[in-house]
Amino acid sequence: MEVIYKRCCGLDVHKKMVVACLIIRDGEEVKKEIRTFGTMTSDLLLLHDWLLANRVTHVAMESTGIYWKPIYNLLEGNFEVLLVNAAHLKAVPGKKTDVKDCEWIADLLAHGLLKGSFIPPEPIRDLRDLTRYRKSLTEERNREVNRLQKLLESANLKLSSVATDVMGVSGRAMLEAILSGSTDPEVLAELARGKLRKKLSLLREALRGRFRPHHRFMLEQILSHLDFLDETIERVSKEVENRIVPFLKEIELLKTIPGVDQKTAEVIISEIGVDMSRFPSHRHLASWAGLCPGNNESAGKRKSGKVRKGSQWLKRGLMESSWAASRAKETYLSALFHRMVRRKGKKKANVAVAHAILIIAYHILKKRIPYYELGADYFDRLNLKYITHHLVNRLNGLGYKVILEPLSLAACMET
Repeated sequence: MEVIYKRCCGLDVHKKMVVACLIIRDGEEVKKEIRTFGTMTSDLLLLHDWLLANRVTHVAMESTGIYWKPIYNLLEGNFEVLLVNAAHLKAVPGKKTDVKDCEWIADLLAHGLLKGSFIPPEPIRDLRDLTRYRKSLTEERNREVNRLQKLLESANLKLSSVATDVMGVSGRAMLEAILSGSTDPEVLAELARGKLRKKLSLLREALRGRFRPHHRFMLEQILSHLDFLDETIERVSKEVENRIVPFLKEIELLKTIPGVDQKTAEVIISEIGVDMSRFPSHRHLASWAGLCPGNNESAGKRKSGKVRKGSQWLKRGLMESSWAASRAKETYLSALFHRMVRRKGKKKANVAVAHAILIIAYHILKKRIPYYELGADYFDRLNLKYITHHLVNRLNGLGYKVILEPLSLAACMET
């Protein structure tokens, strides 16, 4: 088999050590050397210098949890570093269990049998950390609000049964009053604002409970935690705004897609970057994100093709946008959702719309053009002859004689 890279190294990465196999081919002569390094920065610098001294051009390693990141940070720039998906490495035929992992990786790399995973540049990676952290904080805030509602239920306070948002302006004012010692339902209900004032009688009943000192202590802790989370989310969001400045043009282009707001556009940029040349086609991007149907066919029969795992953070952001896009009026994405939901159900239709949004985002970022709306009647225009034939047959079956006449011709006859 032809050798593609004559000076390469395979790394077997662990938490406390890295086993490196160096393979150098000089004509017919093959030099192979295996060394073990620690994972402290000083040890990884020794690995870096050792690779430089041997004039290594390509390095490959498995994506083992987060332990590959310190190594990648130090080797990036001086070497062509391939981060290989463990499933792809396993799929390459061979006797991996009979040799050391690093040696097998180095041998596959030398023959060009490994394909590196997508790793965005450093500014995008930093932005990705921020958007993912913000999402985690938001989810933690939601969990804390759920704890608050359970606490109120245990104190016989049915505020969530009357108020849509317990942590809204009215709800928060009532909770602060309860913390200060007020338990009179009449007084608490008068703190309602806006539309909630139409439910004063229900509020008085809902706020009549058994609020003990234990509940007061728990409520104080939960509210203080919620305040902390709100402040942290606000700080992280401001940092995201600062980091996203170089990509404001791309953000505005992505926001032209129905269902995609500022936060979703930030998530898309942070997960896939702005350079679409990293993906050979939009199909590769959809596969990487885990938003394309699985390929499970045997003996001519297509079996369940559920989507693969892919990028969970990107998938969640797109699924949220998909629900928003499905509720928009007179749009292609809304028509796609309602077209799919009749045959596949809401969940699969949502995945289909999320897939479409990702494909649209790919072409927008690649061509640097805004979204072009195809219209809610796109599928009708696409299958005009079939729809016409189908509807005529239905009416004929019901006992009607149908004569079709174009609107333009009918208008001329009337005049």
